Amino acid sequence: MSETEPAPALPPKRIRRPNPWFRPGRLLPMAGGLIVLLAIVQMLVWNWMAGRLQAGYDAWATLRREQGWRIEHGVPVRGGWPFTATLRLPEFRLLGGGASLPGGLEWSARAVTLRVALHSPGELRIAAGGPQRLRLGAVEVPFAADRLTAVLPLQANVIPRGGEFEASRLRIGTASGGLEIRSAYLTFDSRMTAIEGEPAVTLQGGAHDVTLPTPTPLGRQVAMLRLDAALTGPLPGGRNPTHRAAMWRDAGGTLELRQLDLEFGPVTARTAATLALDDQLQPMGAGTLRLTGAEALLDALAQDGLITPRNAGLARRVVGVLARPPAEGEPPQLEVPLTLEGRSLAVARMPVARMPVLLWPGPTKGSGPGP
Repeated sequence: MSETEPAPALPPKRIRRPNPWFRPGRLLPMAGGLIVLLAIVQMLVWNWMAGRLQAGYDAWATLRREQGWRIEHGVPVRGGWPFTATLRLPEFRLLGGGASLPGGLEWSARAVTLRVALHSPGELRIAAGGPQRLRLGAVEVPFAADRLTAVLPLQANVIPRGGEFEASRLRIGTASGGLEIRSAYLTFDSRMTAIEGEPAVTLQGGAHDVTLPTPTPLGRQVAMLRLDAALTGPLPGGRNPTHRAAMWRDAGGTLELRQLDLEFGPVTARTAATLALDDQLQPMGAGTLRLTGAEALLDALAQDGLITPRNAGLARRVVGVLARPPAEGEPPQLEVPLTLEGRSLAVARMPVARMPVLLWPGPTKGSGPGP
């Protein structure tokens, strides 16, 4: 290119015009409007959930009152916004019972709170804390808990088939003193259509760090208690517990103790058994007990004077013969059969205890359907 030739002209520069919708001055009002809209939607959803919770409780209370129950409490208070809907029932009191519970039932609490989370509308949580009172017939049990909750499926016009219960620092008053449980849980499920041999009711539960009201030969501290059980069907209907129990027995009903574990001081016991009802509607059955720490148990019983030193020595020799050879680093384990017949509990065919009579309301003989 020569010095006299002019330089080529550059193409005109495109000027980008700002989008009128994204001007800085408009972003803040748009964000504010969106927040207000979301808040309105949230409030509408919360109001709907709170109303549904109130309506569900009112329907339940009305049905219970029609069945003869008494339900008393102060003015319900809604709350929980924005993420949960709650209904607080102050000074709650429930009274009822009937033929299935002579003497009736009474439960009172300082307050009961029903809660449904917006992200889980099909689940109802029931919480009660502080001092409470439970009366079953003539037996009255005062108790308190730092946390006592129940989780139930929430479905319209359907009785819950199962649920979960949890408690922390549960204190129970007894005639012998106070019983305290650091933590406990229970889950249950039911199938009213179960046929013979099928689980109709299943229970799983446990407790940790249980302090007994009075000392025992093994101390007062139970480290762990665990239960896994199933009640097989079919479960008969009716209002008379005696006739229902007889019909359940005649249909082949059983109680399967799949697991009953106990850790108490130096002793660990694991039990599995199958129980039924005999012709007098008393428990009967058989199972297996696996026990570690049997010698420590015998020493504790002898020290407390519950067995003589001579019998303790004889029992130690029996334990030595029956105990399994321990694995490396593990204590010996004793495995023995259990039988319950005629209210007599036997371990390895040796009677060890006489069980109390299981009392049923009404006549105890016969297996007719009754009223």
